Amino acid sequence: MNEPAPHLLIVDDDERIRDLLRKFLMRHGFLVSVARDAGHARRVLAGLDFDLIVLDVMMPGESGVDLTRTLRERRTTPILLLTAKGEAADRIEGLEAGADDYLPKPFEPRELLLRINAILRRMPEPEPEEIQPRALRMGPVRYDIERAELTRGGVPVKLTATEVQLMRIFADNPRQAISRSRLVEELGRDNGQAQERAVDVQITRLRRKIETDPKQPRYLQTVRGEGYMLAPD
Repeated sequence: MNEPAPHLLIVDDDERIRDLLRKFLMRHGFLVSVARDAGHARRVLAGLDFDLIVLDVMMPGESGVDLTRTLRERRTTPILLLTAKGEAADRIEGLEAGADDYLPKPFEPRELLLRINAILRRMPEPEPEEIQPRALRMGPVRYDIERAELTRGGVPVKLTATEVQLMRIFADNPRQAISRSRLVEELGRDNGQAQERAVDVQITRLRRKIETDPKQPRYLQTVRGEGYMLAPD
């Protein structure tokens, strides 16, 4: 059986960089989630575990170094810092905060890939009893990300192929609003209002399988003017 792809979290306030890195790393076999700032990263980390965090230092509000220092109080997840600062003192500050590596901007995506792979190779293999499946919990509902399986109270709930695709997209972007047009694109459909309405229908059907009260969704939420968001426990 093939090993599951490493799951990375990219934290950067620059949407262009987030999107570029997400697409580049996904092309090289990684699962990738993104966050726009430290607060968003905390919400994502509350529901998911990651194999490595790529974290921008220069962000509005809480800096990447401060977030690294806080995460290190309770997590051993490898952290690679990105920053426009290349001075030795800045690198040392990041490493002292608990980062595993440090890459100054601008950088070649290929170099980032090499550094990520180098960090992951250094990580010790977990003991068998410590291996836990990555899953999202939504009240009595549990979604196993690796197996693409949904259960309610331990009882399997059958998902259609489109629902599996939707859950993969939402699981990669927890607590992040995703527009209908992006959902259409990632589902591999032609653009257009008809396809966006079809997505609305699929969301309604998926809610029936996730929510206790689909008419008042708690987990698969509508974000006015932005799209849909999955907010697991």
